[in-house]
Amino acid sequence: MIHQNILLLLLPSHHIAFGAQAKVSPFSPCQANHRLVAFFPHRLRSSLSRPIALASFDSEILQEGLNRVLPAGSVLPKKYSTSAKEITVREALNSALDEEMSADPKVFLMGEEVGEYQGAYKISKGLLEKYGPERVLDTPITEAGFAGIGVGAAYYGLRPIVEFMTFNFSMQAIDHIINSAAKSNYMSAGQISVPIVFRGPNGAAAGVGAQHSQCFGAWYAHVPGLKVLTPYSSEDARGLLKAAIRDPDPVVFLENELLYGESFPVSAEALDSSFCLPIGKAKIEREGKDVTITAFSKMVGYALQAADVLSTEGISAEVINLRSIRPLDRATINASVRKTNRLITVEEGFPQHGVGAEICMSVVEESFEYLDAPVERIAGADVPMPYAANLERMAVPQVDDIVRAAKRACYRAVPLAAAA
Repeated sequence: MIHQNILLLLLPSHHIAFGAQAKVSPFSPCQANHRLVAFFPHRLRSSLSRPIALASFDSEILQEGLNRVLPAGSVLPKKYSTSAKEITVREALNSALDEEMSADPKVFLMGEEVGEYQGAYKISKGLLEKYGPERVLDTPITEAGFAGIGVGAAYYGLRPIVEFMTFNFSMQAIDHIINSAAKSNYMSAGQISVPIVFRGPNGAAAGVGAQHSQCFGAWYAHVPGLKVLTPYSSEDARGLLKAAIRDPDPVVFLENELLYGESFPVSAEALDSSFCLPIGKAKIEREGKDVTITAFSKMVGYALQAADVLSTEGISAEVINLRSIRPLDRATINASVRKTNRLITVEEGFPQHGVGAEICMSVVEESFEYLDAPVERIAGADVPMPYAANLERMAVPQVDDIVRAAKRACYRAVPLAAAA
């Protein structure tokens, strides 16, 4: 059973009464405030020591969040070296966490093994030693408990970063992510901001079975009130995580376990502590004129490999790294399709109701008359992830699948219907 102090920190939105005439219920933030102060270490208590004034919350918390997100117009642009340095995605995430925790004392990290063990994937390496156990909190194995505590802390103006060892385990905490974090700003008419980041590895890894291999991009991208980010490269990981931490709204940050050790070139600008990528803006990784390929997370690498293969056969593919799947950069996708007249969507999640389906619908609604071929959708197999290595490979998209789809779209191969 969850301890009473922790239970009161979960603060589900339907237990909170808003407005000047509202009565304080037994689970209201005002009465739970002393329990929050009792739970968190003393260095965090200064931010929790006052009761929430719901009527004035917008001018305090929301404005603070907007000030961090909006660019400062008076700051002169910096000059950066043009030379690039290679760092791993793991190092990019670690440095982003370090710099944001250093810049803002309200930012703290919590999750299973993030402290003493330095993270299951070593993303939080060195942070416990630098910031102490009061800002790097090891939690019990209870996702529902610590996710709810994180949401409660965000209600009070802190900026929690909640790490799930894998997003498959976020299912234990989905009530707090959806019903508490995502809906509170709307239900409070903008009076409550929930600046929280839920982050961790998402999607298929290698040989870990159906319960540790699912992609939850489409699940969370379905929900109003959430922002869902899907980094691919080290620059993505660093710039998007910084943006997520600074954002006034809840952000689901979907990493990929197999990318942690991958190295990517990073510019001097991206290594600057002020670097931040815009949420909701895709990146054209490779320009082309014959076919558009959209992808996110690990599939961006597969799309780029497929584009290399296609170029040897005279097909020029444009590869779009979505970076953000909620909000989705529909403008960049449609502009590319209007240029290439063909579209391939790639994702490793299940095909039904997926991210690719949403992209296809966007193009049909906005650019249908520009299409010269049917849209091709590449996704994971519509089955739970097999454990056997040979079946696992067949269950997730491969480079060859993308190449074949692009050839079909460019009428360089026999269509699937004809082949059947």
